[in-house]
Amino acid sequence: MDFLSTLFILVIGVAVLCIIVVFIHDKLWAKDAVNRNYPVLGHFRPFAETIGEFYRRYIDFDDREELPFSRAIRHWIYEVSDGQEPIRGFGTRVNFLKRPFFFKNAVIPLNADETTDVPVLTIGPYCKTPYKPPSFFNMSAMSYGALSAPAVEALSYGTEMAGCWLNTGEGGLAPYHLQGNPDIVFEIGTAKYGVRDQQGNLCKNKLREIAAKPQIKMFELKLSQGAKPGKGGVLPAKKVTQEIAEIRNIPVGEDSISPNRHAEVTDIKDLIDFISLLRNITGKPVGFKTALGDPQWLRDLCDEIKIRGEKDAPDFITIDGAEGGTGASPMTLMDNAALSIHEALPLIETILKEYDLKDRIKIIASGKLVTAADVAWAMANGADYVVSARGFMFSIGCIMALKCHTDRCPSGVATHNPKLQKALKPHDKKHKVANYVNQLRNEVAMISHSCGVKNIRELQKSHIGGQTI
Repeated sequence: MDFLSTLFILVIGVAVLCIIVVFIHDKLWAKDAVNRNYPVLGHFRPFAETIGEFYRRYIDFDDREELPFSRAIRHWIYEVSDGQEPIRGFGTRVNFLKRPFFFKNAVIPLNADETTDVPVLTIGPYCKTPYKPPSFFNMSAMSYGALSAPAVEALSYGTEMAGCWLNTGEGGLAPYHLQGNPDIVFEIGTAKYGVRDQQGNLCKNKLREIAAKPQIKMFELKLSQGAKPGKGGVLPAKKVTQEIAEIRNIPVGEDSISPNRHAEVTDIKDLIDFISLLRNITGKPVGFKTALGDPQWLRDLCDEIKIRGEKDAPDFITIDGAEGGTGASPMTLMDNAALSIHEALPLIETILKEYDLKDRIKIIASGKLVTAADVAWAMANGADYVVSARGFMFSIGCIMALKCHTDRCPSGVATHNPKLQKALKPHDKKHKVANYVNQLRNEVAMISHSCGVKNIRELQKSHIGGQTI
């Protein structure tokens, strides 16, 4: 018994020593944010995923059933963000009875030497400073506040490396947005964060100061978003730090609740007037973001533009599908309001073409568009540009823990807890952002060439099969 007791104590001692070594390693040197935030325990995640794969395959559900994003989609983003080739064996696992659309591949596809670069379009031709975005795929609106400082910094560096724009979200311009010197779209929400006075009204001087920064390329007036049309944004009090309060010009430690609409906009005429005002002040392209419900509203807008002239038209419309939204939202609106992007996008393109405004007003599509197939579908259905939020979140380590609104995000992406967010290293993650964007663009080109067109802007609705819209 003495020998067995000694052996048992020795084994326990070695095990404890190993745990201590792993703990220290994870805290100081681990590359994965989850391992840094949850040392030792984080190493069980791959094991749990392996067991989960067995469980899903033989007992419960498969990799393509989980919502809001299936495990298959998340793993594709993780792989391409790591620079891996997303190759699968033994055929597709898609249920073809549920496939919403497919691409009509050409019998004789194009070779690489027969293709062309994606044409660059001009947004805001009547502006003092028009914008020619170099990328058709870009980062959608996510605020500093909803995201952590290192997450925003990583996205800033990564979008600059990838040559795509970054949207600030409605929380104003933070110094972290400027770290990588990317092209920036400044979003003006209903609370006017970053360009407001103490009473919450638009401050023209602050707007001019923001517009004077060369990184700011466009301004997006947020009317609504897909996750909660008809309700303003909410940032819980626990996330309203001193720095965020200063950026937004709001009190520290209080819930940051945006109005459900802009005080300046009571009808379509007011909307056009307000967009013109913003464009005159900034000298840069101005458009608006909205989730679409009744398409008649868009027809009324086009009627008013035709009366006034194309110069007064918004420079772009960001159409957000009901499936969009990274922020906290009431389930009632999240589940039951607004059209899906698969319904809204074809509608908006049809209406703009009817009024001969498609070339004047650029369409930006948003709403759960995170893969190359999603982006190619959107471009074929009339989008001039596609933006994604959650795709970029996955690229910097989001594991879809669904704790964004709790300030307990385990990967450090959506938390202001210093202990959790310090695990996210911006200079490690920036390469993942660039890898994600570049690989997505490469695969969009692959789809285009398979369909027999020279670049993604030549893809049309006629190349899409199986659509019900």
